[in-house]
Amino acid sequence: MQANWDAQMEDDEEQPRVELQGTSIQEILSTLFTMQSAGGPQPTPGGERTISLSGVNLHDLSRLLGSVSASRGGAGAYLFNEEDDDDEDEEDEDDNYFNAFRAAAREQWTGPKITEPQQAGVELLNSGDFGRVANKLRARRNDVNIAKFLFNRGKRPQLTTYKEDYAANLIPNSNGTAVAVYDANIYTGQYSTDSSFYYTCSQDFRLHVFDTTAPPTQRRGASRLHSDPSLQTTMKVRKSIQGNSGRWTITDANLSPDNERMIYSSITPTVYMTNILDDSQVQTPIPFSDPIRSSNLWSHGESFGIWSCRFSADGNEVVAGGSGKIFVYDLLANRRTVKIAAHTDDVNSCCWADTASGNVLVSASDDTYIKIWDRRSLGASQKPSGVLIGHTEGITYVSAKGDGRYIISNGKDQAMRLWDLRKMRSSQEFETVERKHFGVHNFDYRYPHYPGPKYAKHPLDCSVMTYYGHSVLRTLIRCHFSPMETTGAQYLYSGSADGRIHIWSLDGRVVQVLDRAKTLSMSFDPSEPEYPSTTARRASPCVRDVSWNSQEPVLMSTAWENNQGGSIVARHEWKGLSKMRGVLEDWVEKNRQEQQDISRLRRSGRLSNRRSTQHIPGAFHEEDDDEEE
Repeated sequence: MQANWDAQMEDDEEQPRVELQGTSIQEILSTLFTMQSAGGPQPTPGGERTISLSGVNLHDLSRLLGSVSASRGGAGAYLFNEEDDDDEDEEDEDDNYFNAFRAAAREQWTGPKITEPQQAGVELLNSGDFGRVANKLRARRNDVNIAKFLFNRGKRPQLTTYKEDYAANLIPNSNGTAVAVYDANIYTGQYSTDSSFYYTCSQDFRLHVFDTTAPPTQRRGASRLHSDPSLQTTMKVRKSIQGNSGRWTITDANLSPDNERMIYSSITPTVYMTNILDDSQVQTPIPFSDPIRSSNLWSHGESFGIWSCRFSADGNEVVAGGSGKIFVYDLLANRRTVKIAAHTDDVNSCCWADTASGNVLVSASDDTYIKIWDRRSLGASQKPSGVLIGHTEGITYVSAKGDGRYIISNGKDQAMRLWDLRKMRSSQEFETVERKHFGVHNFDYRYPHYPGPKYAKHPLDCSVMTYYGHSVLRTLIRCHFSPMETTGAQYLYSGSADGRIHIWSLDGRVVQVLDRAKTLSMSFDPSEPEYPSTTARRASPCVRDVSWNSQEPVLMSTAWENNQGGSIVARHEWKGLSKMRGVLEDWVEKNRQEQQDISRLRRSGRLSNRRSTQHIPGAFHEEDDDEEE
């Protein structure tokens, strides 16, 4: 993406330079449109060339005007300003900010690099809310030996064996192998709660459910489904669903807790539900718009889009968020029970705060705020129970730990934040900053660069921890907690527009980065040893969604491969051997040399009274155990 951007900028610099008459935006626009009406690019009497506006969108035109104004010695001018006209000082400050950015090197801002554990994160790790503390203490002492743990389990029976004791430190570490190739962009790719299924939804309005308990359909190579020519995969397809055509794409999909039903949304007021256990294509509409009460035959009711939808923990309700609103639909009563005008901008993501009561709703919006709603206390004012303030740009995704206390969110300010709902701001505090903008004016996350935050920190920031390193651009990048059962949810992970998957420890450190640009083709087996890359890193895909298997140290990631459409699902496993120094061939050569040395010493009689042993990485060694005892 960086190379494409630089190439584009070089192409722009090679274009004929244009002198536009006039000193105001109106005069510049008049000149441009006069040139356009004259029949496109024409040579001027002086031999210079004009430009055409064909294919130039409003954002590009705005940037062009800013560049022209800056070249004349003034501040960059922008067509669109989100602030009031009388806020000229702030506008000038923002224009100068962008001019400085254009003059600087075009490097993506990724925030401060955290190399040492942050105190707030360490306190969370030691709190007991994120898994067993004893296991974390052993990891800090570097006293984690899986082989020894499993060996001693038989010698010293314990009353309870926790998966976390031997799986908490097994973090997927391979760059992945392709297991499915799509012709369209994938917007959701997630495991079911028990990880027995993996499901996707894509821009061609198709949904696929894969049986992840079944072996691959082919060990080598891919099989193209006869019923869906747009997909190649080595996974067993449980069901392929042709969704109802909406606007632009399927924005979200979710599998019910009992793994029987699936819901999906588009940029329309209706969510659809279908059964995945049979071959039927019947889909039940779930309308979130107000019923039409007008006798006018031409009335079509409300028009808005749904960006996010989730089943409740019991599967009887659906929460959805869209154009500034959040809703709850009761599937048993077959009616909408909650409608809240929650935000002043799109609600990109919503969820339930816990997996027990289903009373607390969470909504995250492009207005930069996360709001918490308790249905038991919603009155006529429909004010939130609290607001989580800290992001300075729009929020792309919010994910709950499920305990009604902790959530994480991805923001277009290139930061992921961890929140404690007990520390949220009150409605009164929120109202003091509600109409103030702390982000970068005219920043568009769909473009490949973020110039850096305008402010180091929001004045009412109440987040517990902030995580940096990934790139939240191009699309609504998602983030998640690691599985509670195997890791205690002590890791956070996210996709990235730079083609990488980032995994953080709760204390703020990046503990693993997986590179989707080095993902192997489908002809390889995902469970084989990790092969070193033999080619240069190709153009970066955009990793939109990632899902961590709740039973195994395995990740599945979905990445957009190019701007024309097309996605690849990759499987990333934990491979202990690949984390050694060197590669597999180095380890084989090392063993061969050791065997030769041992044979030579035996022939010389130097090992007649010594027992020769070898340590295999990760293996239990009896002498070590005796010494410890």
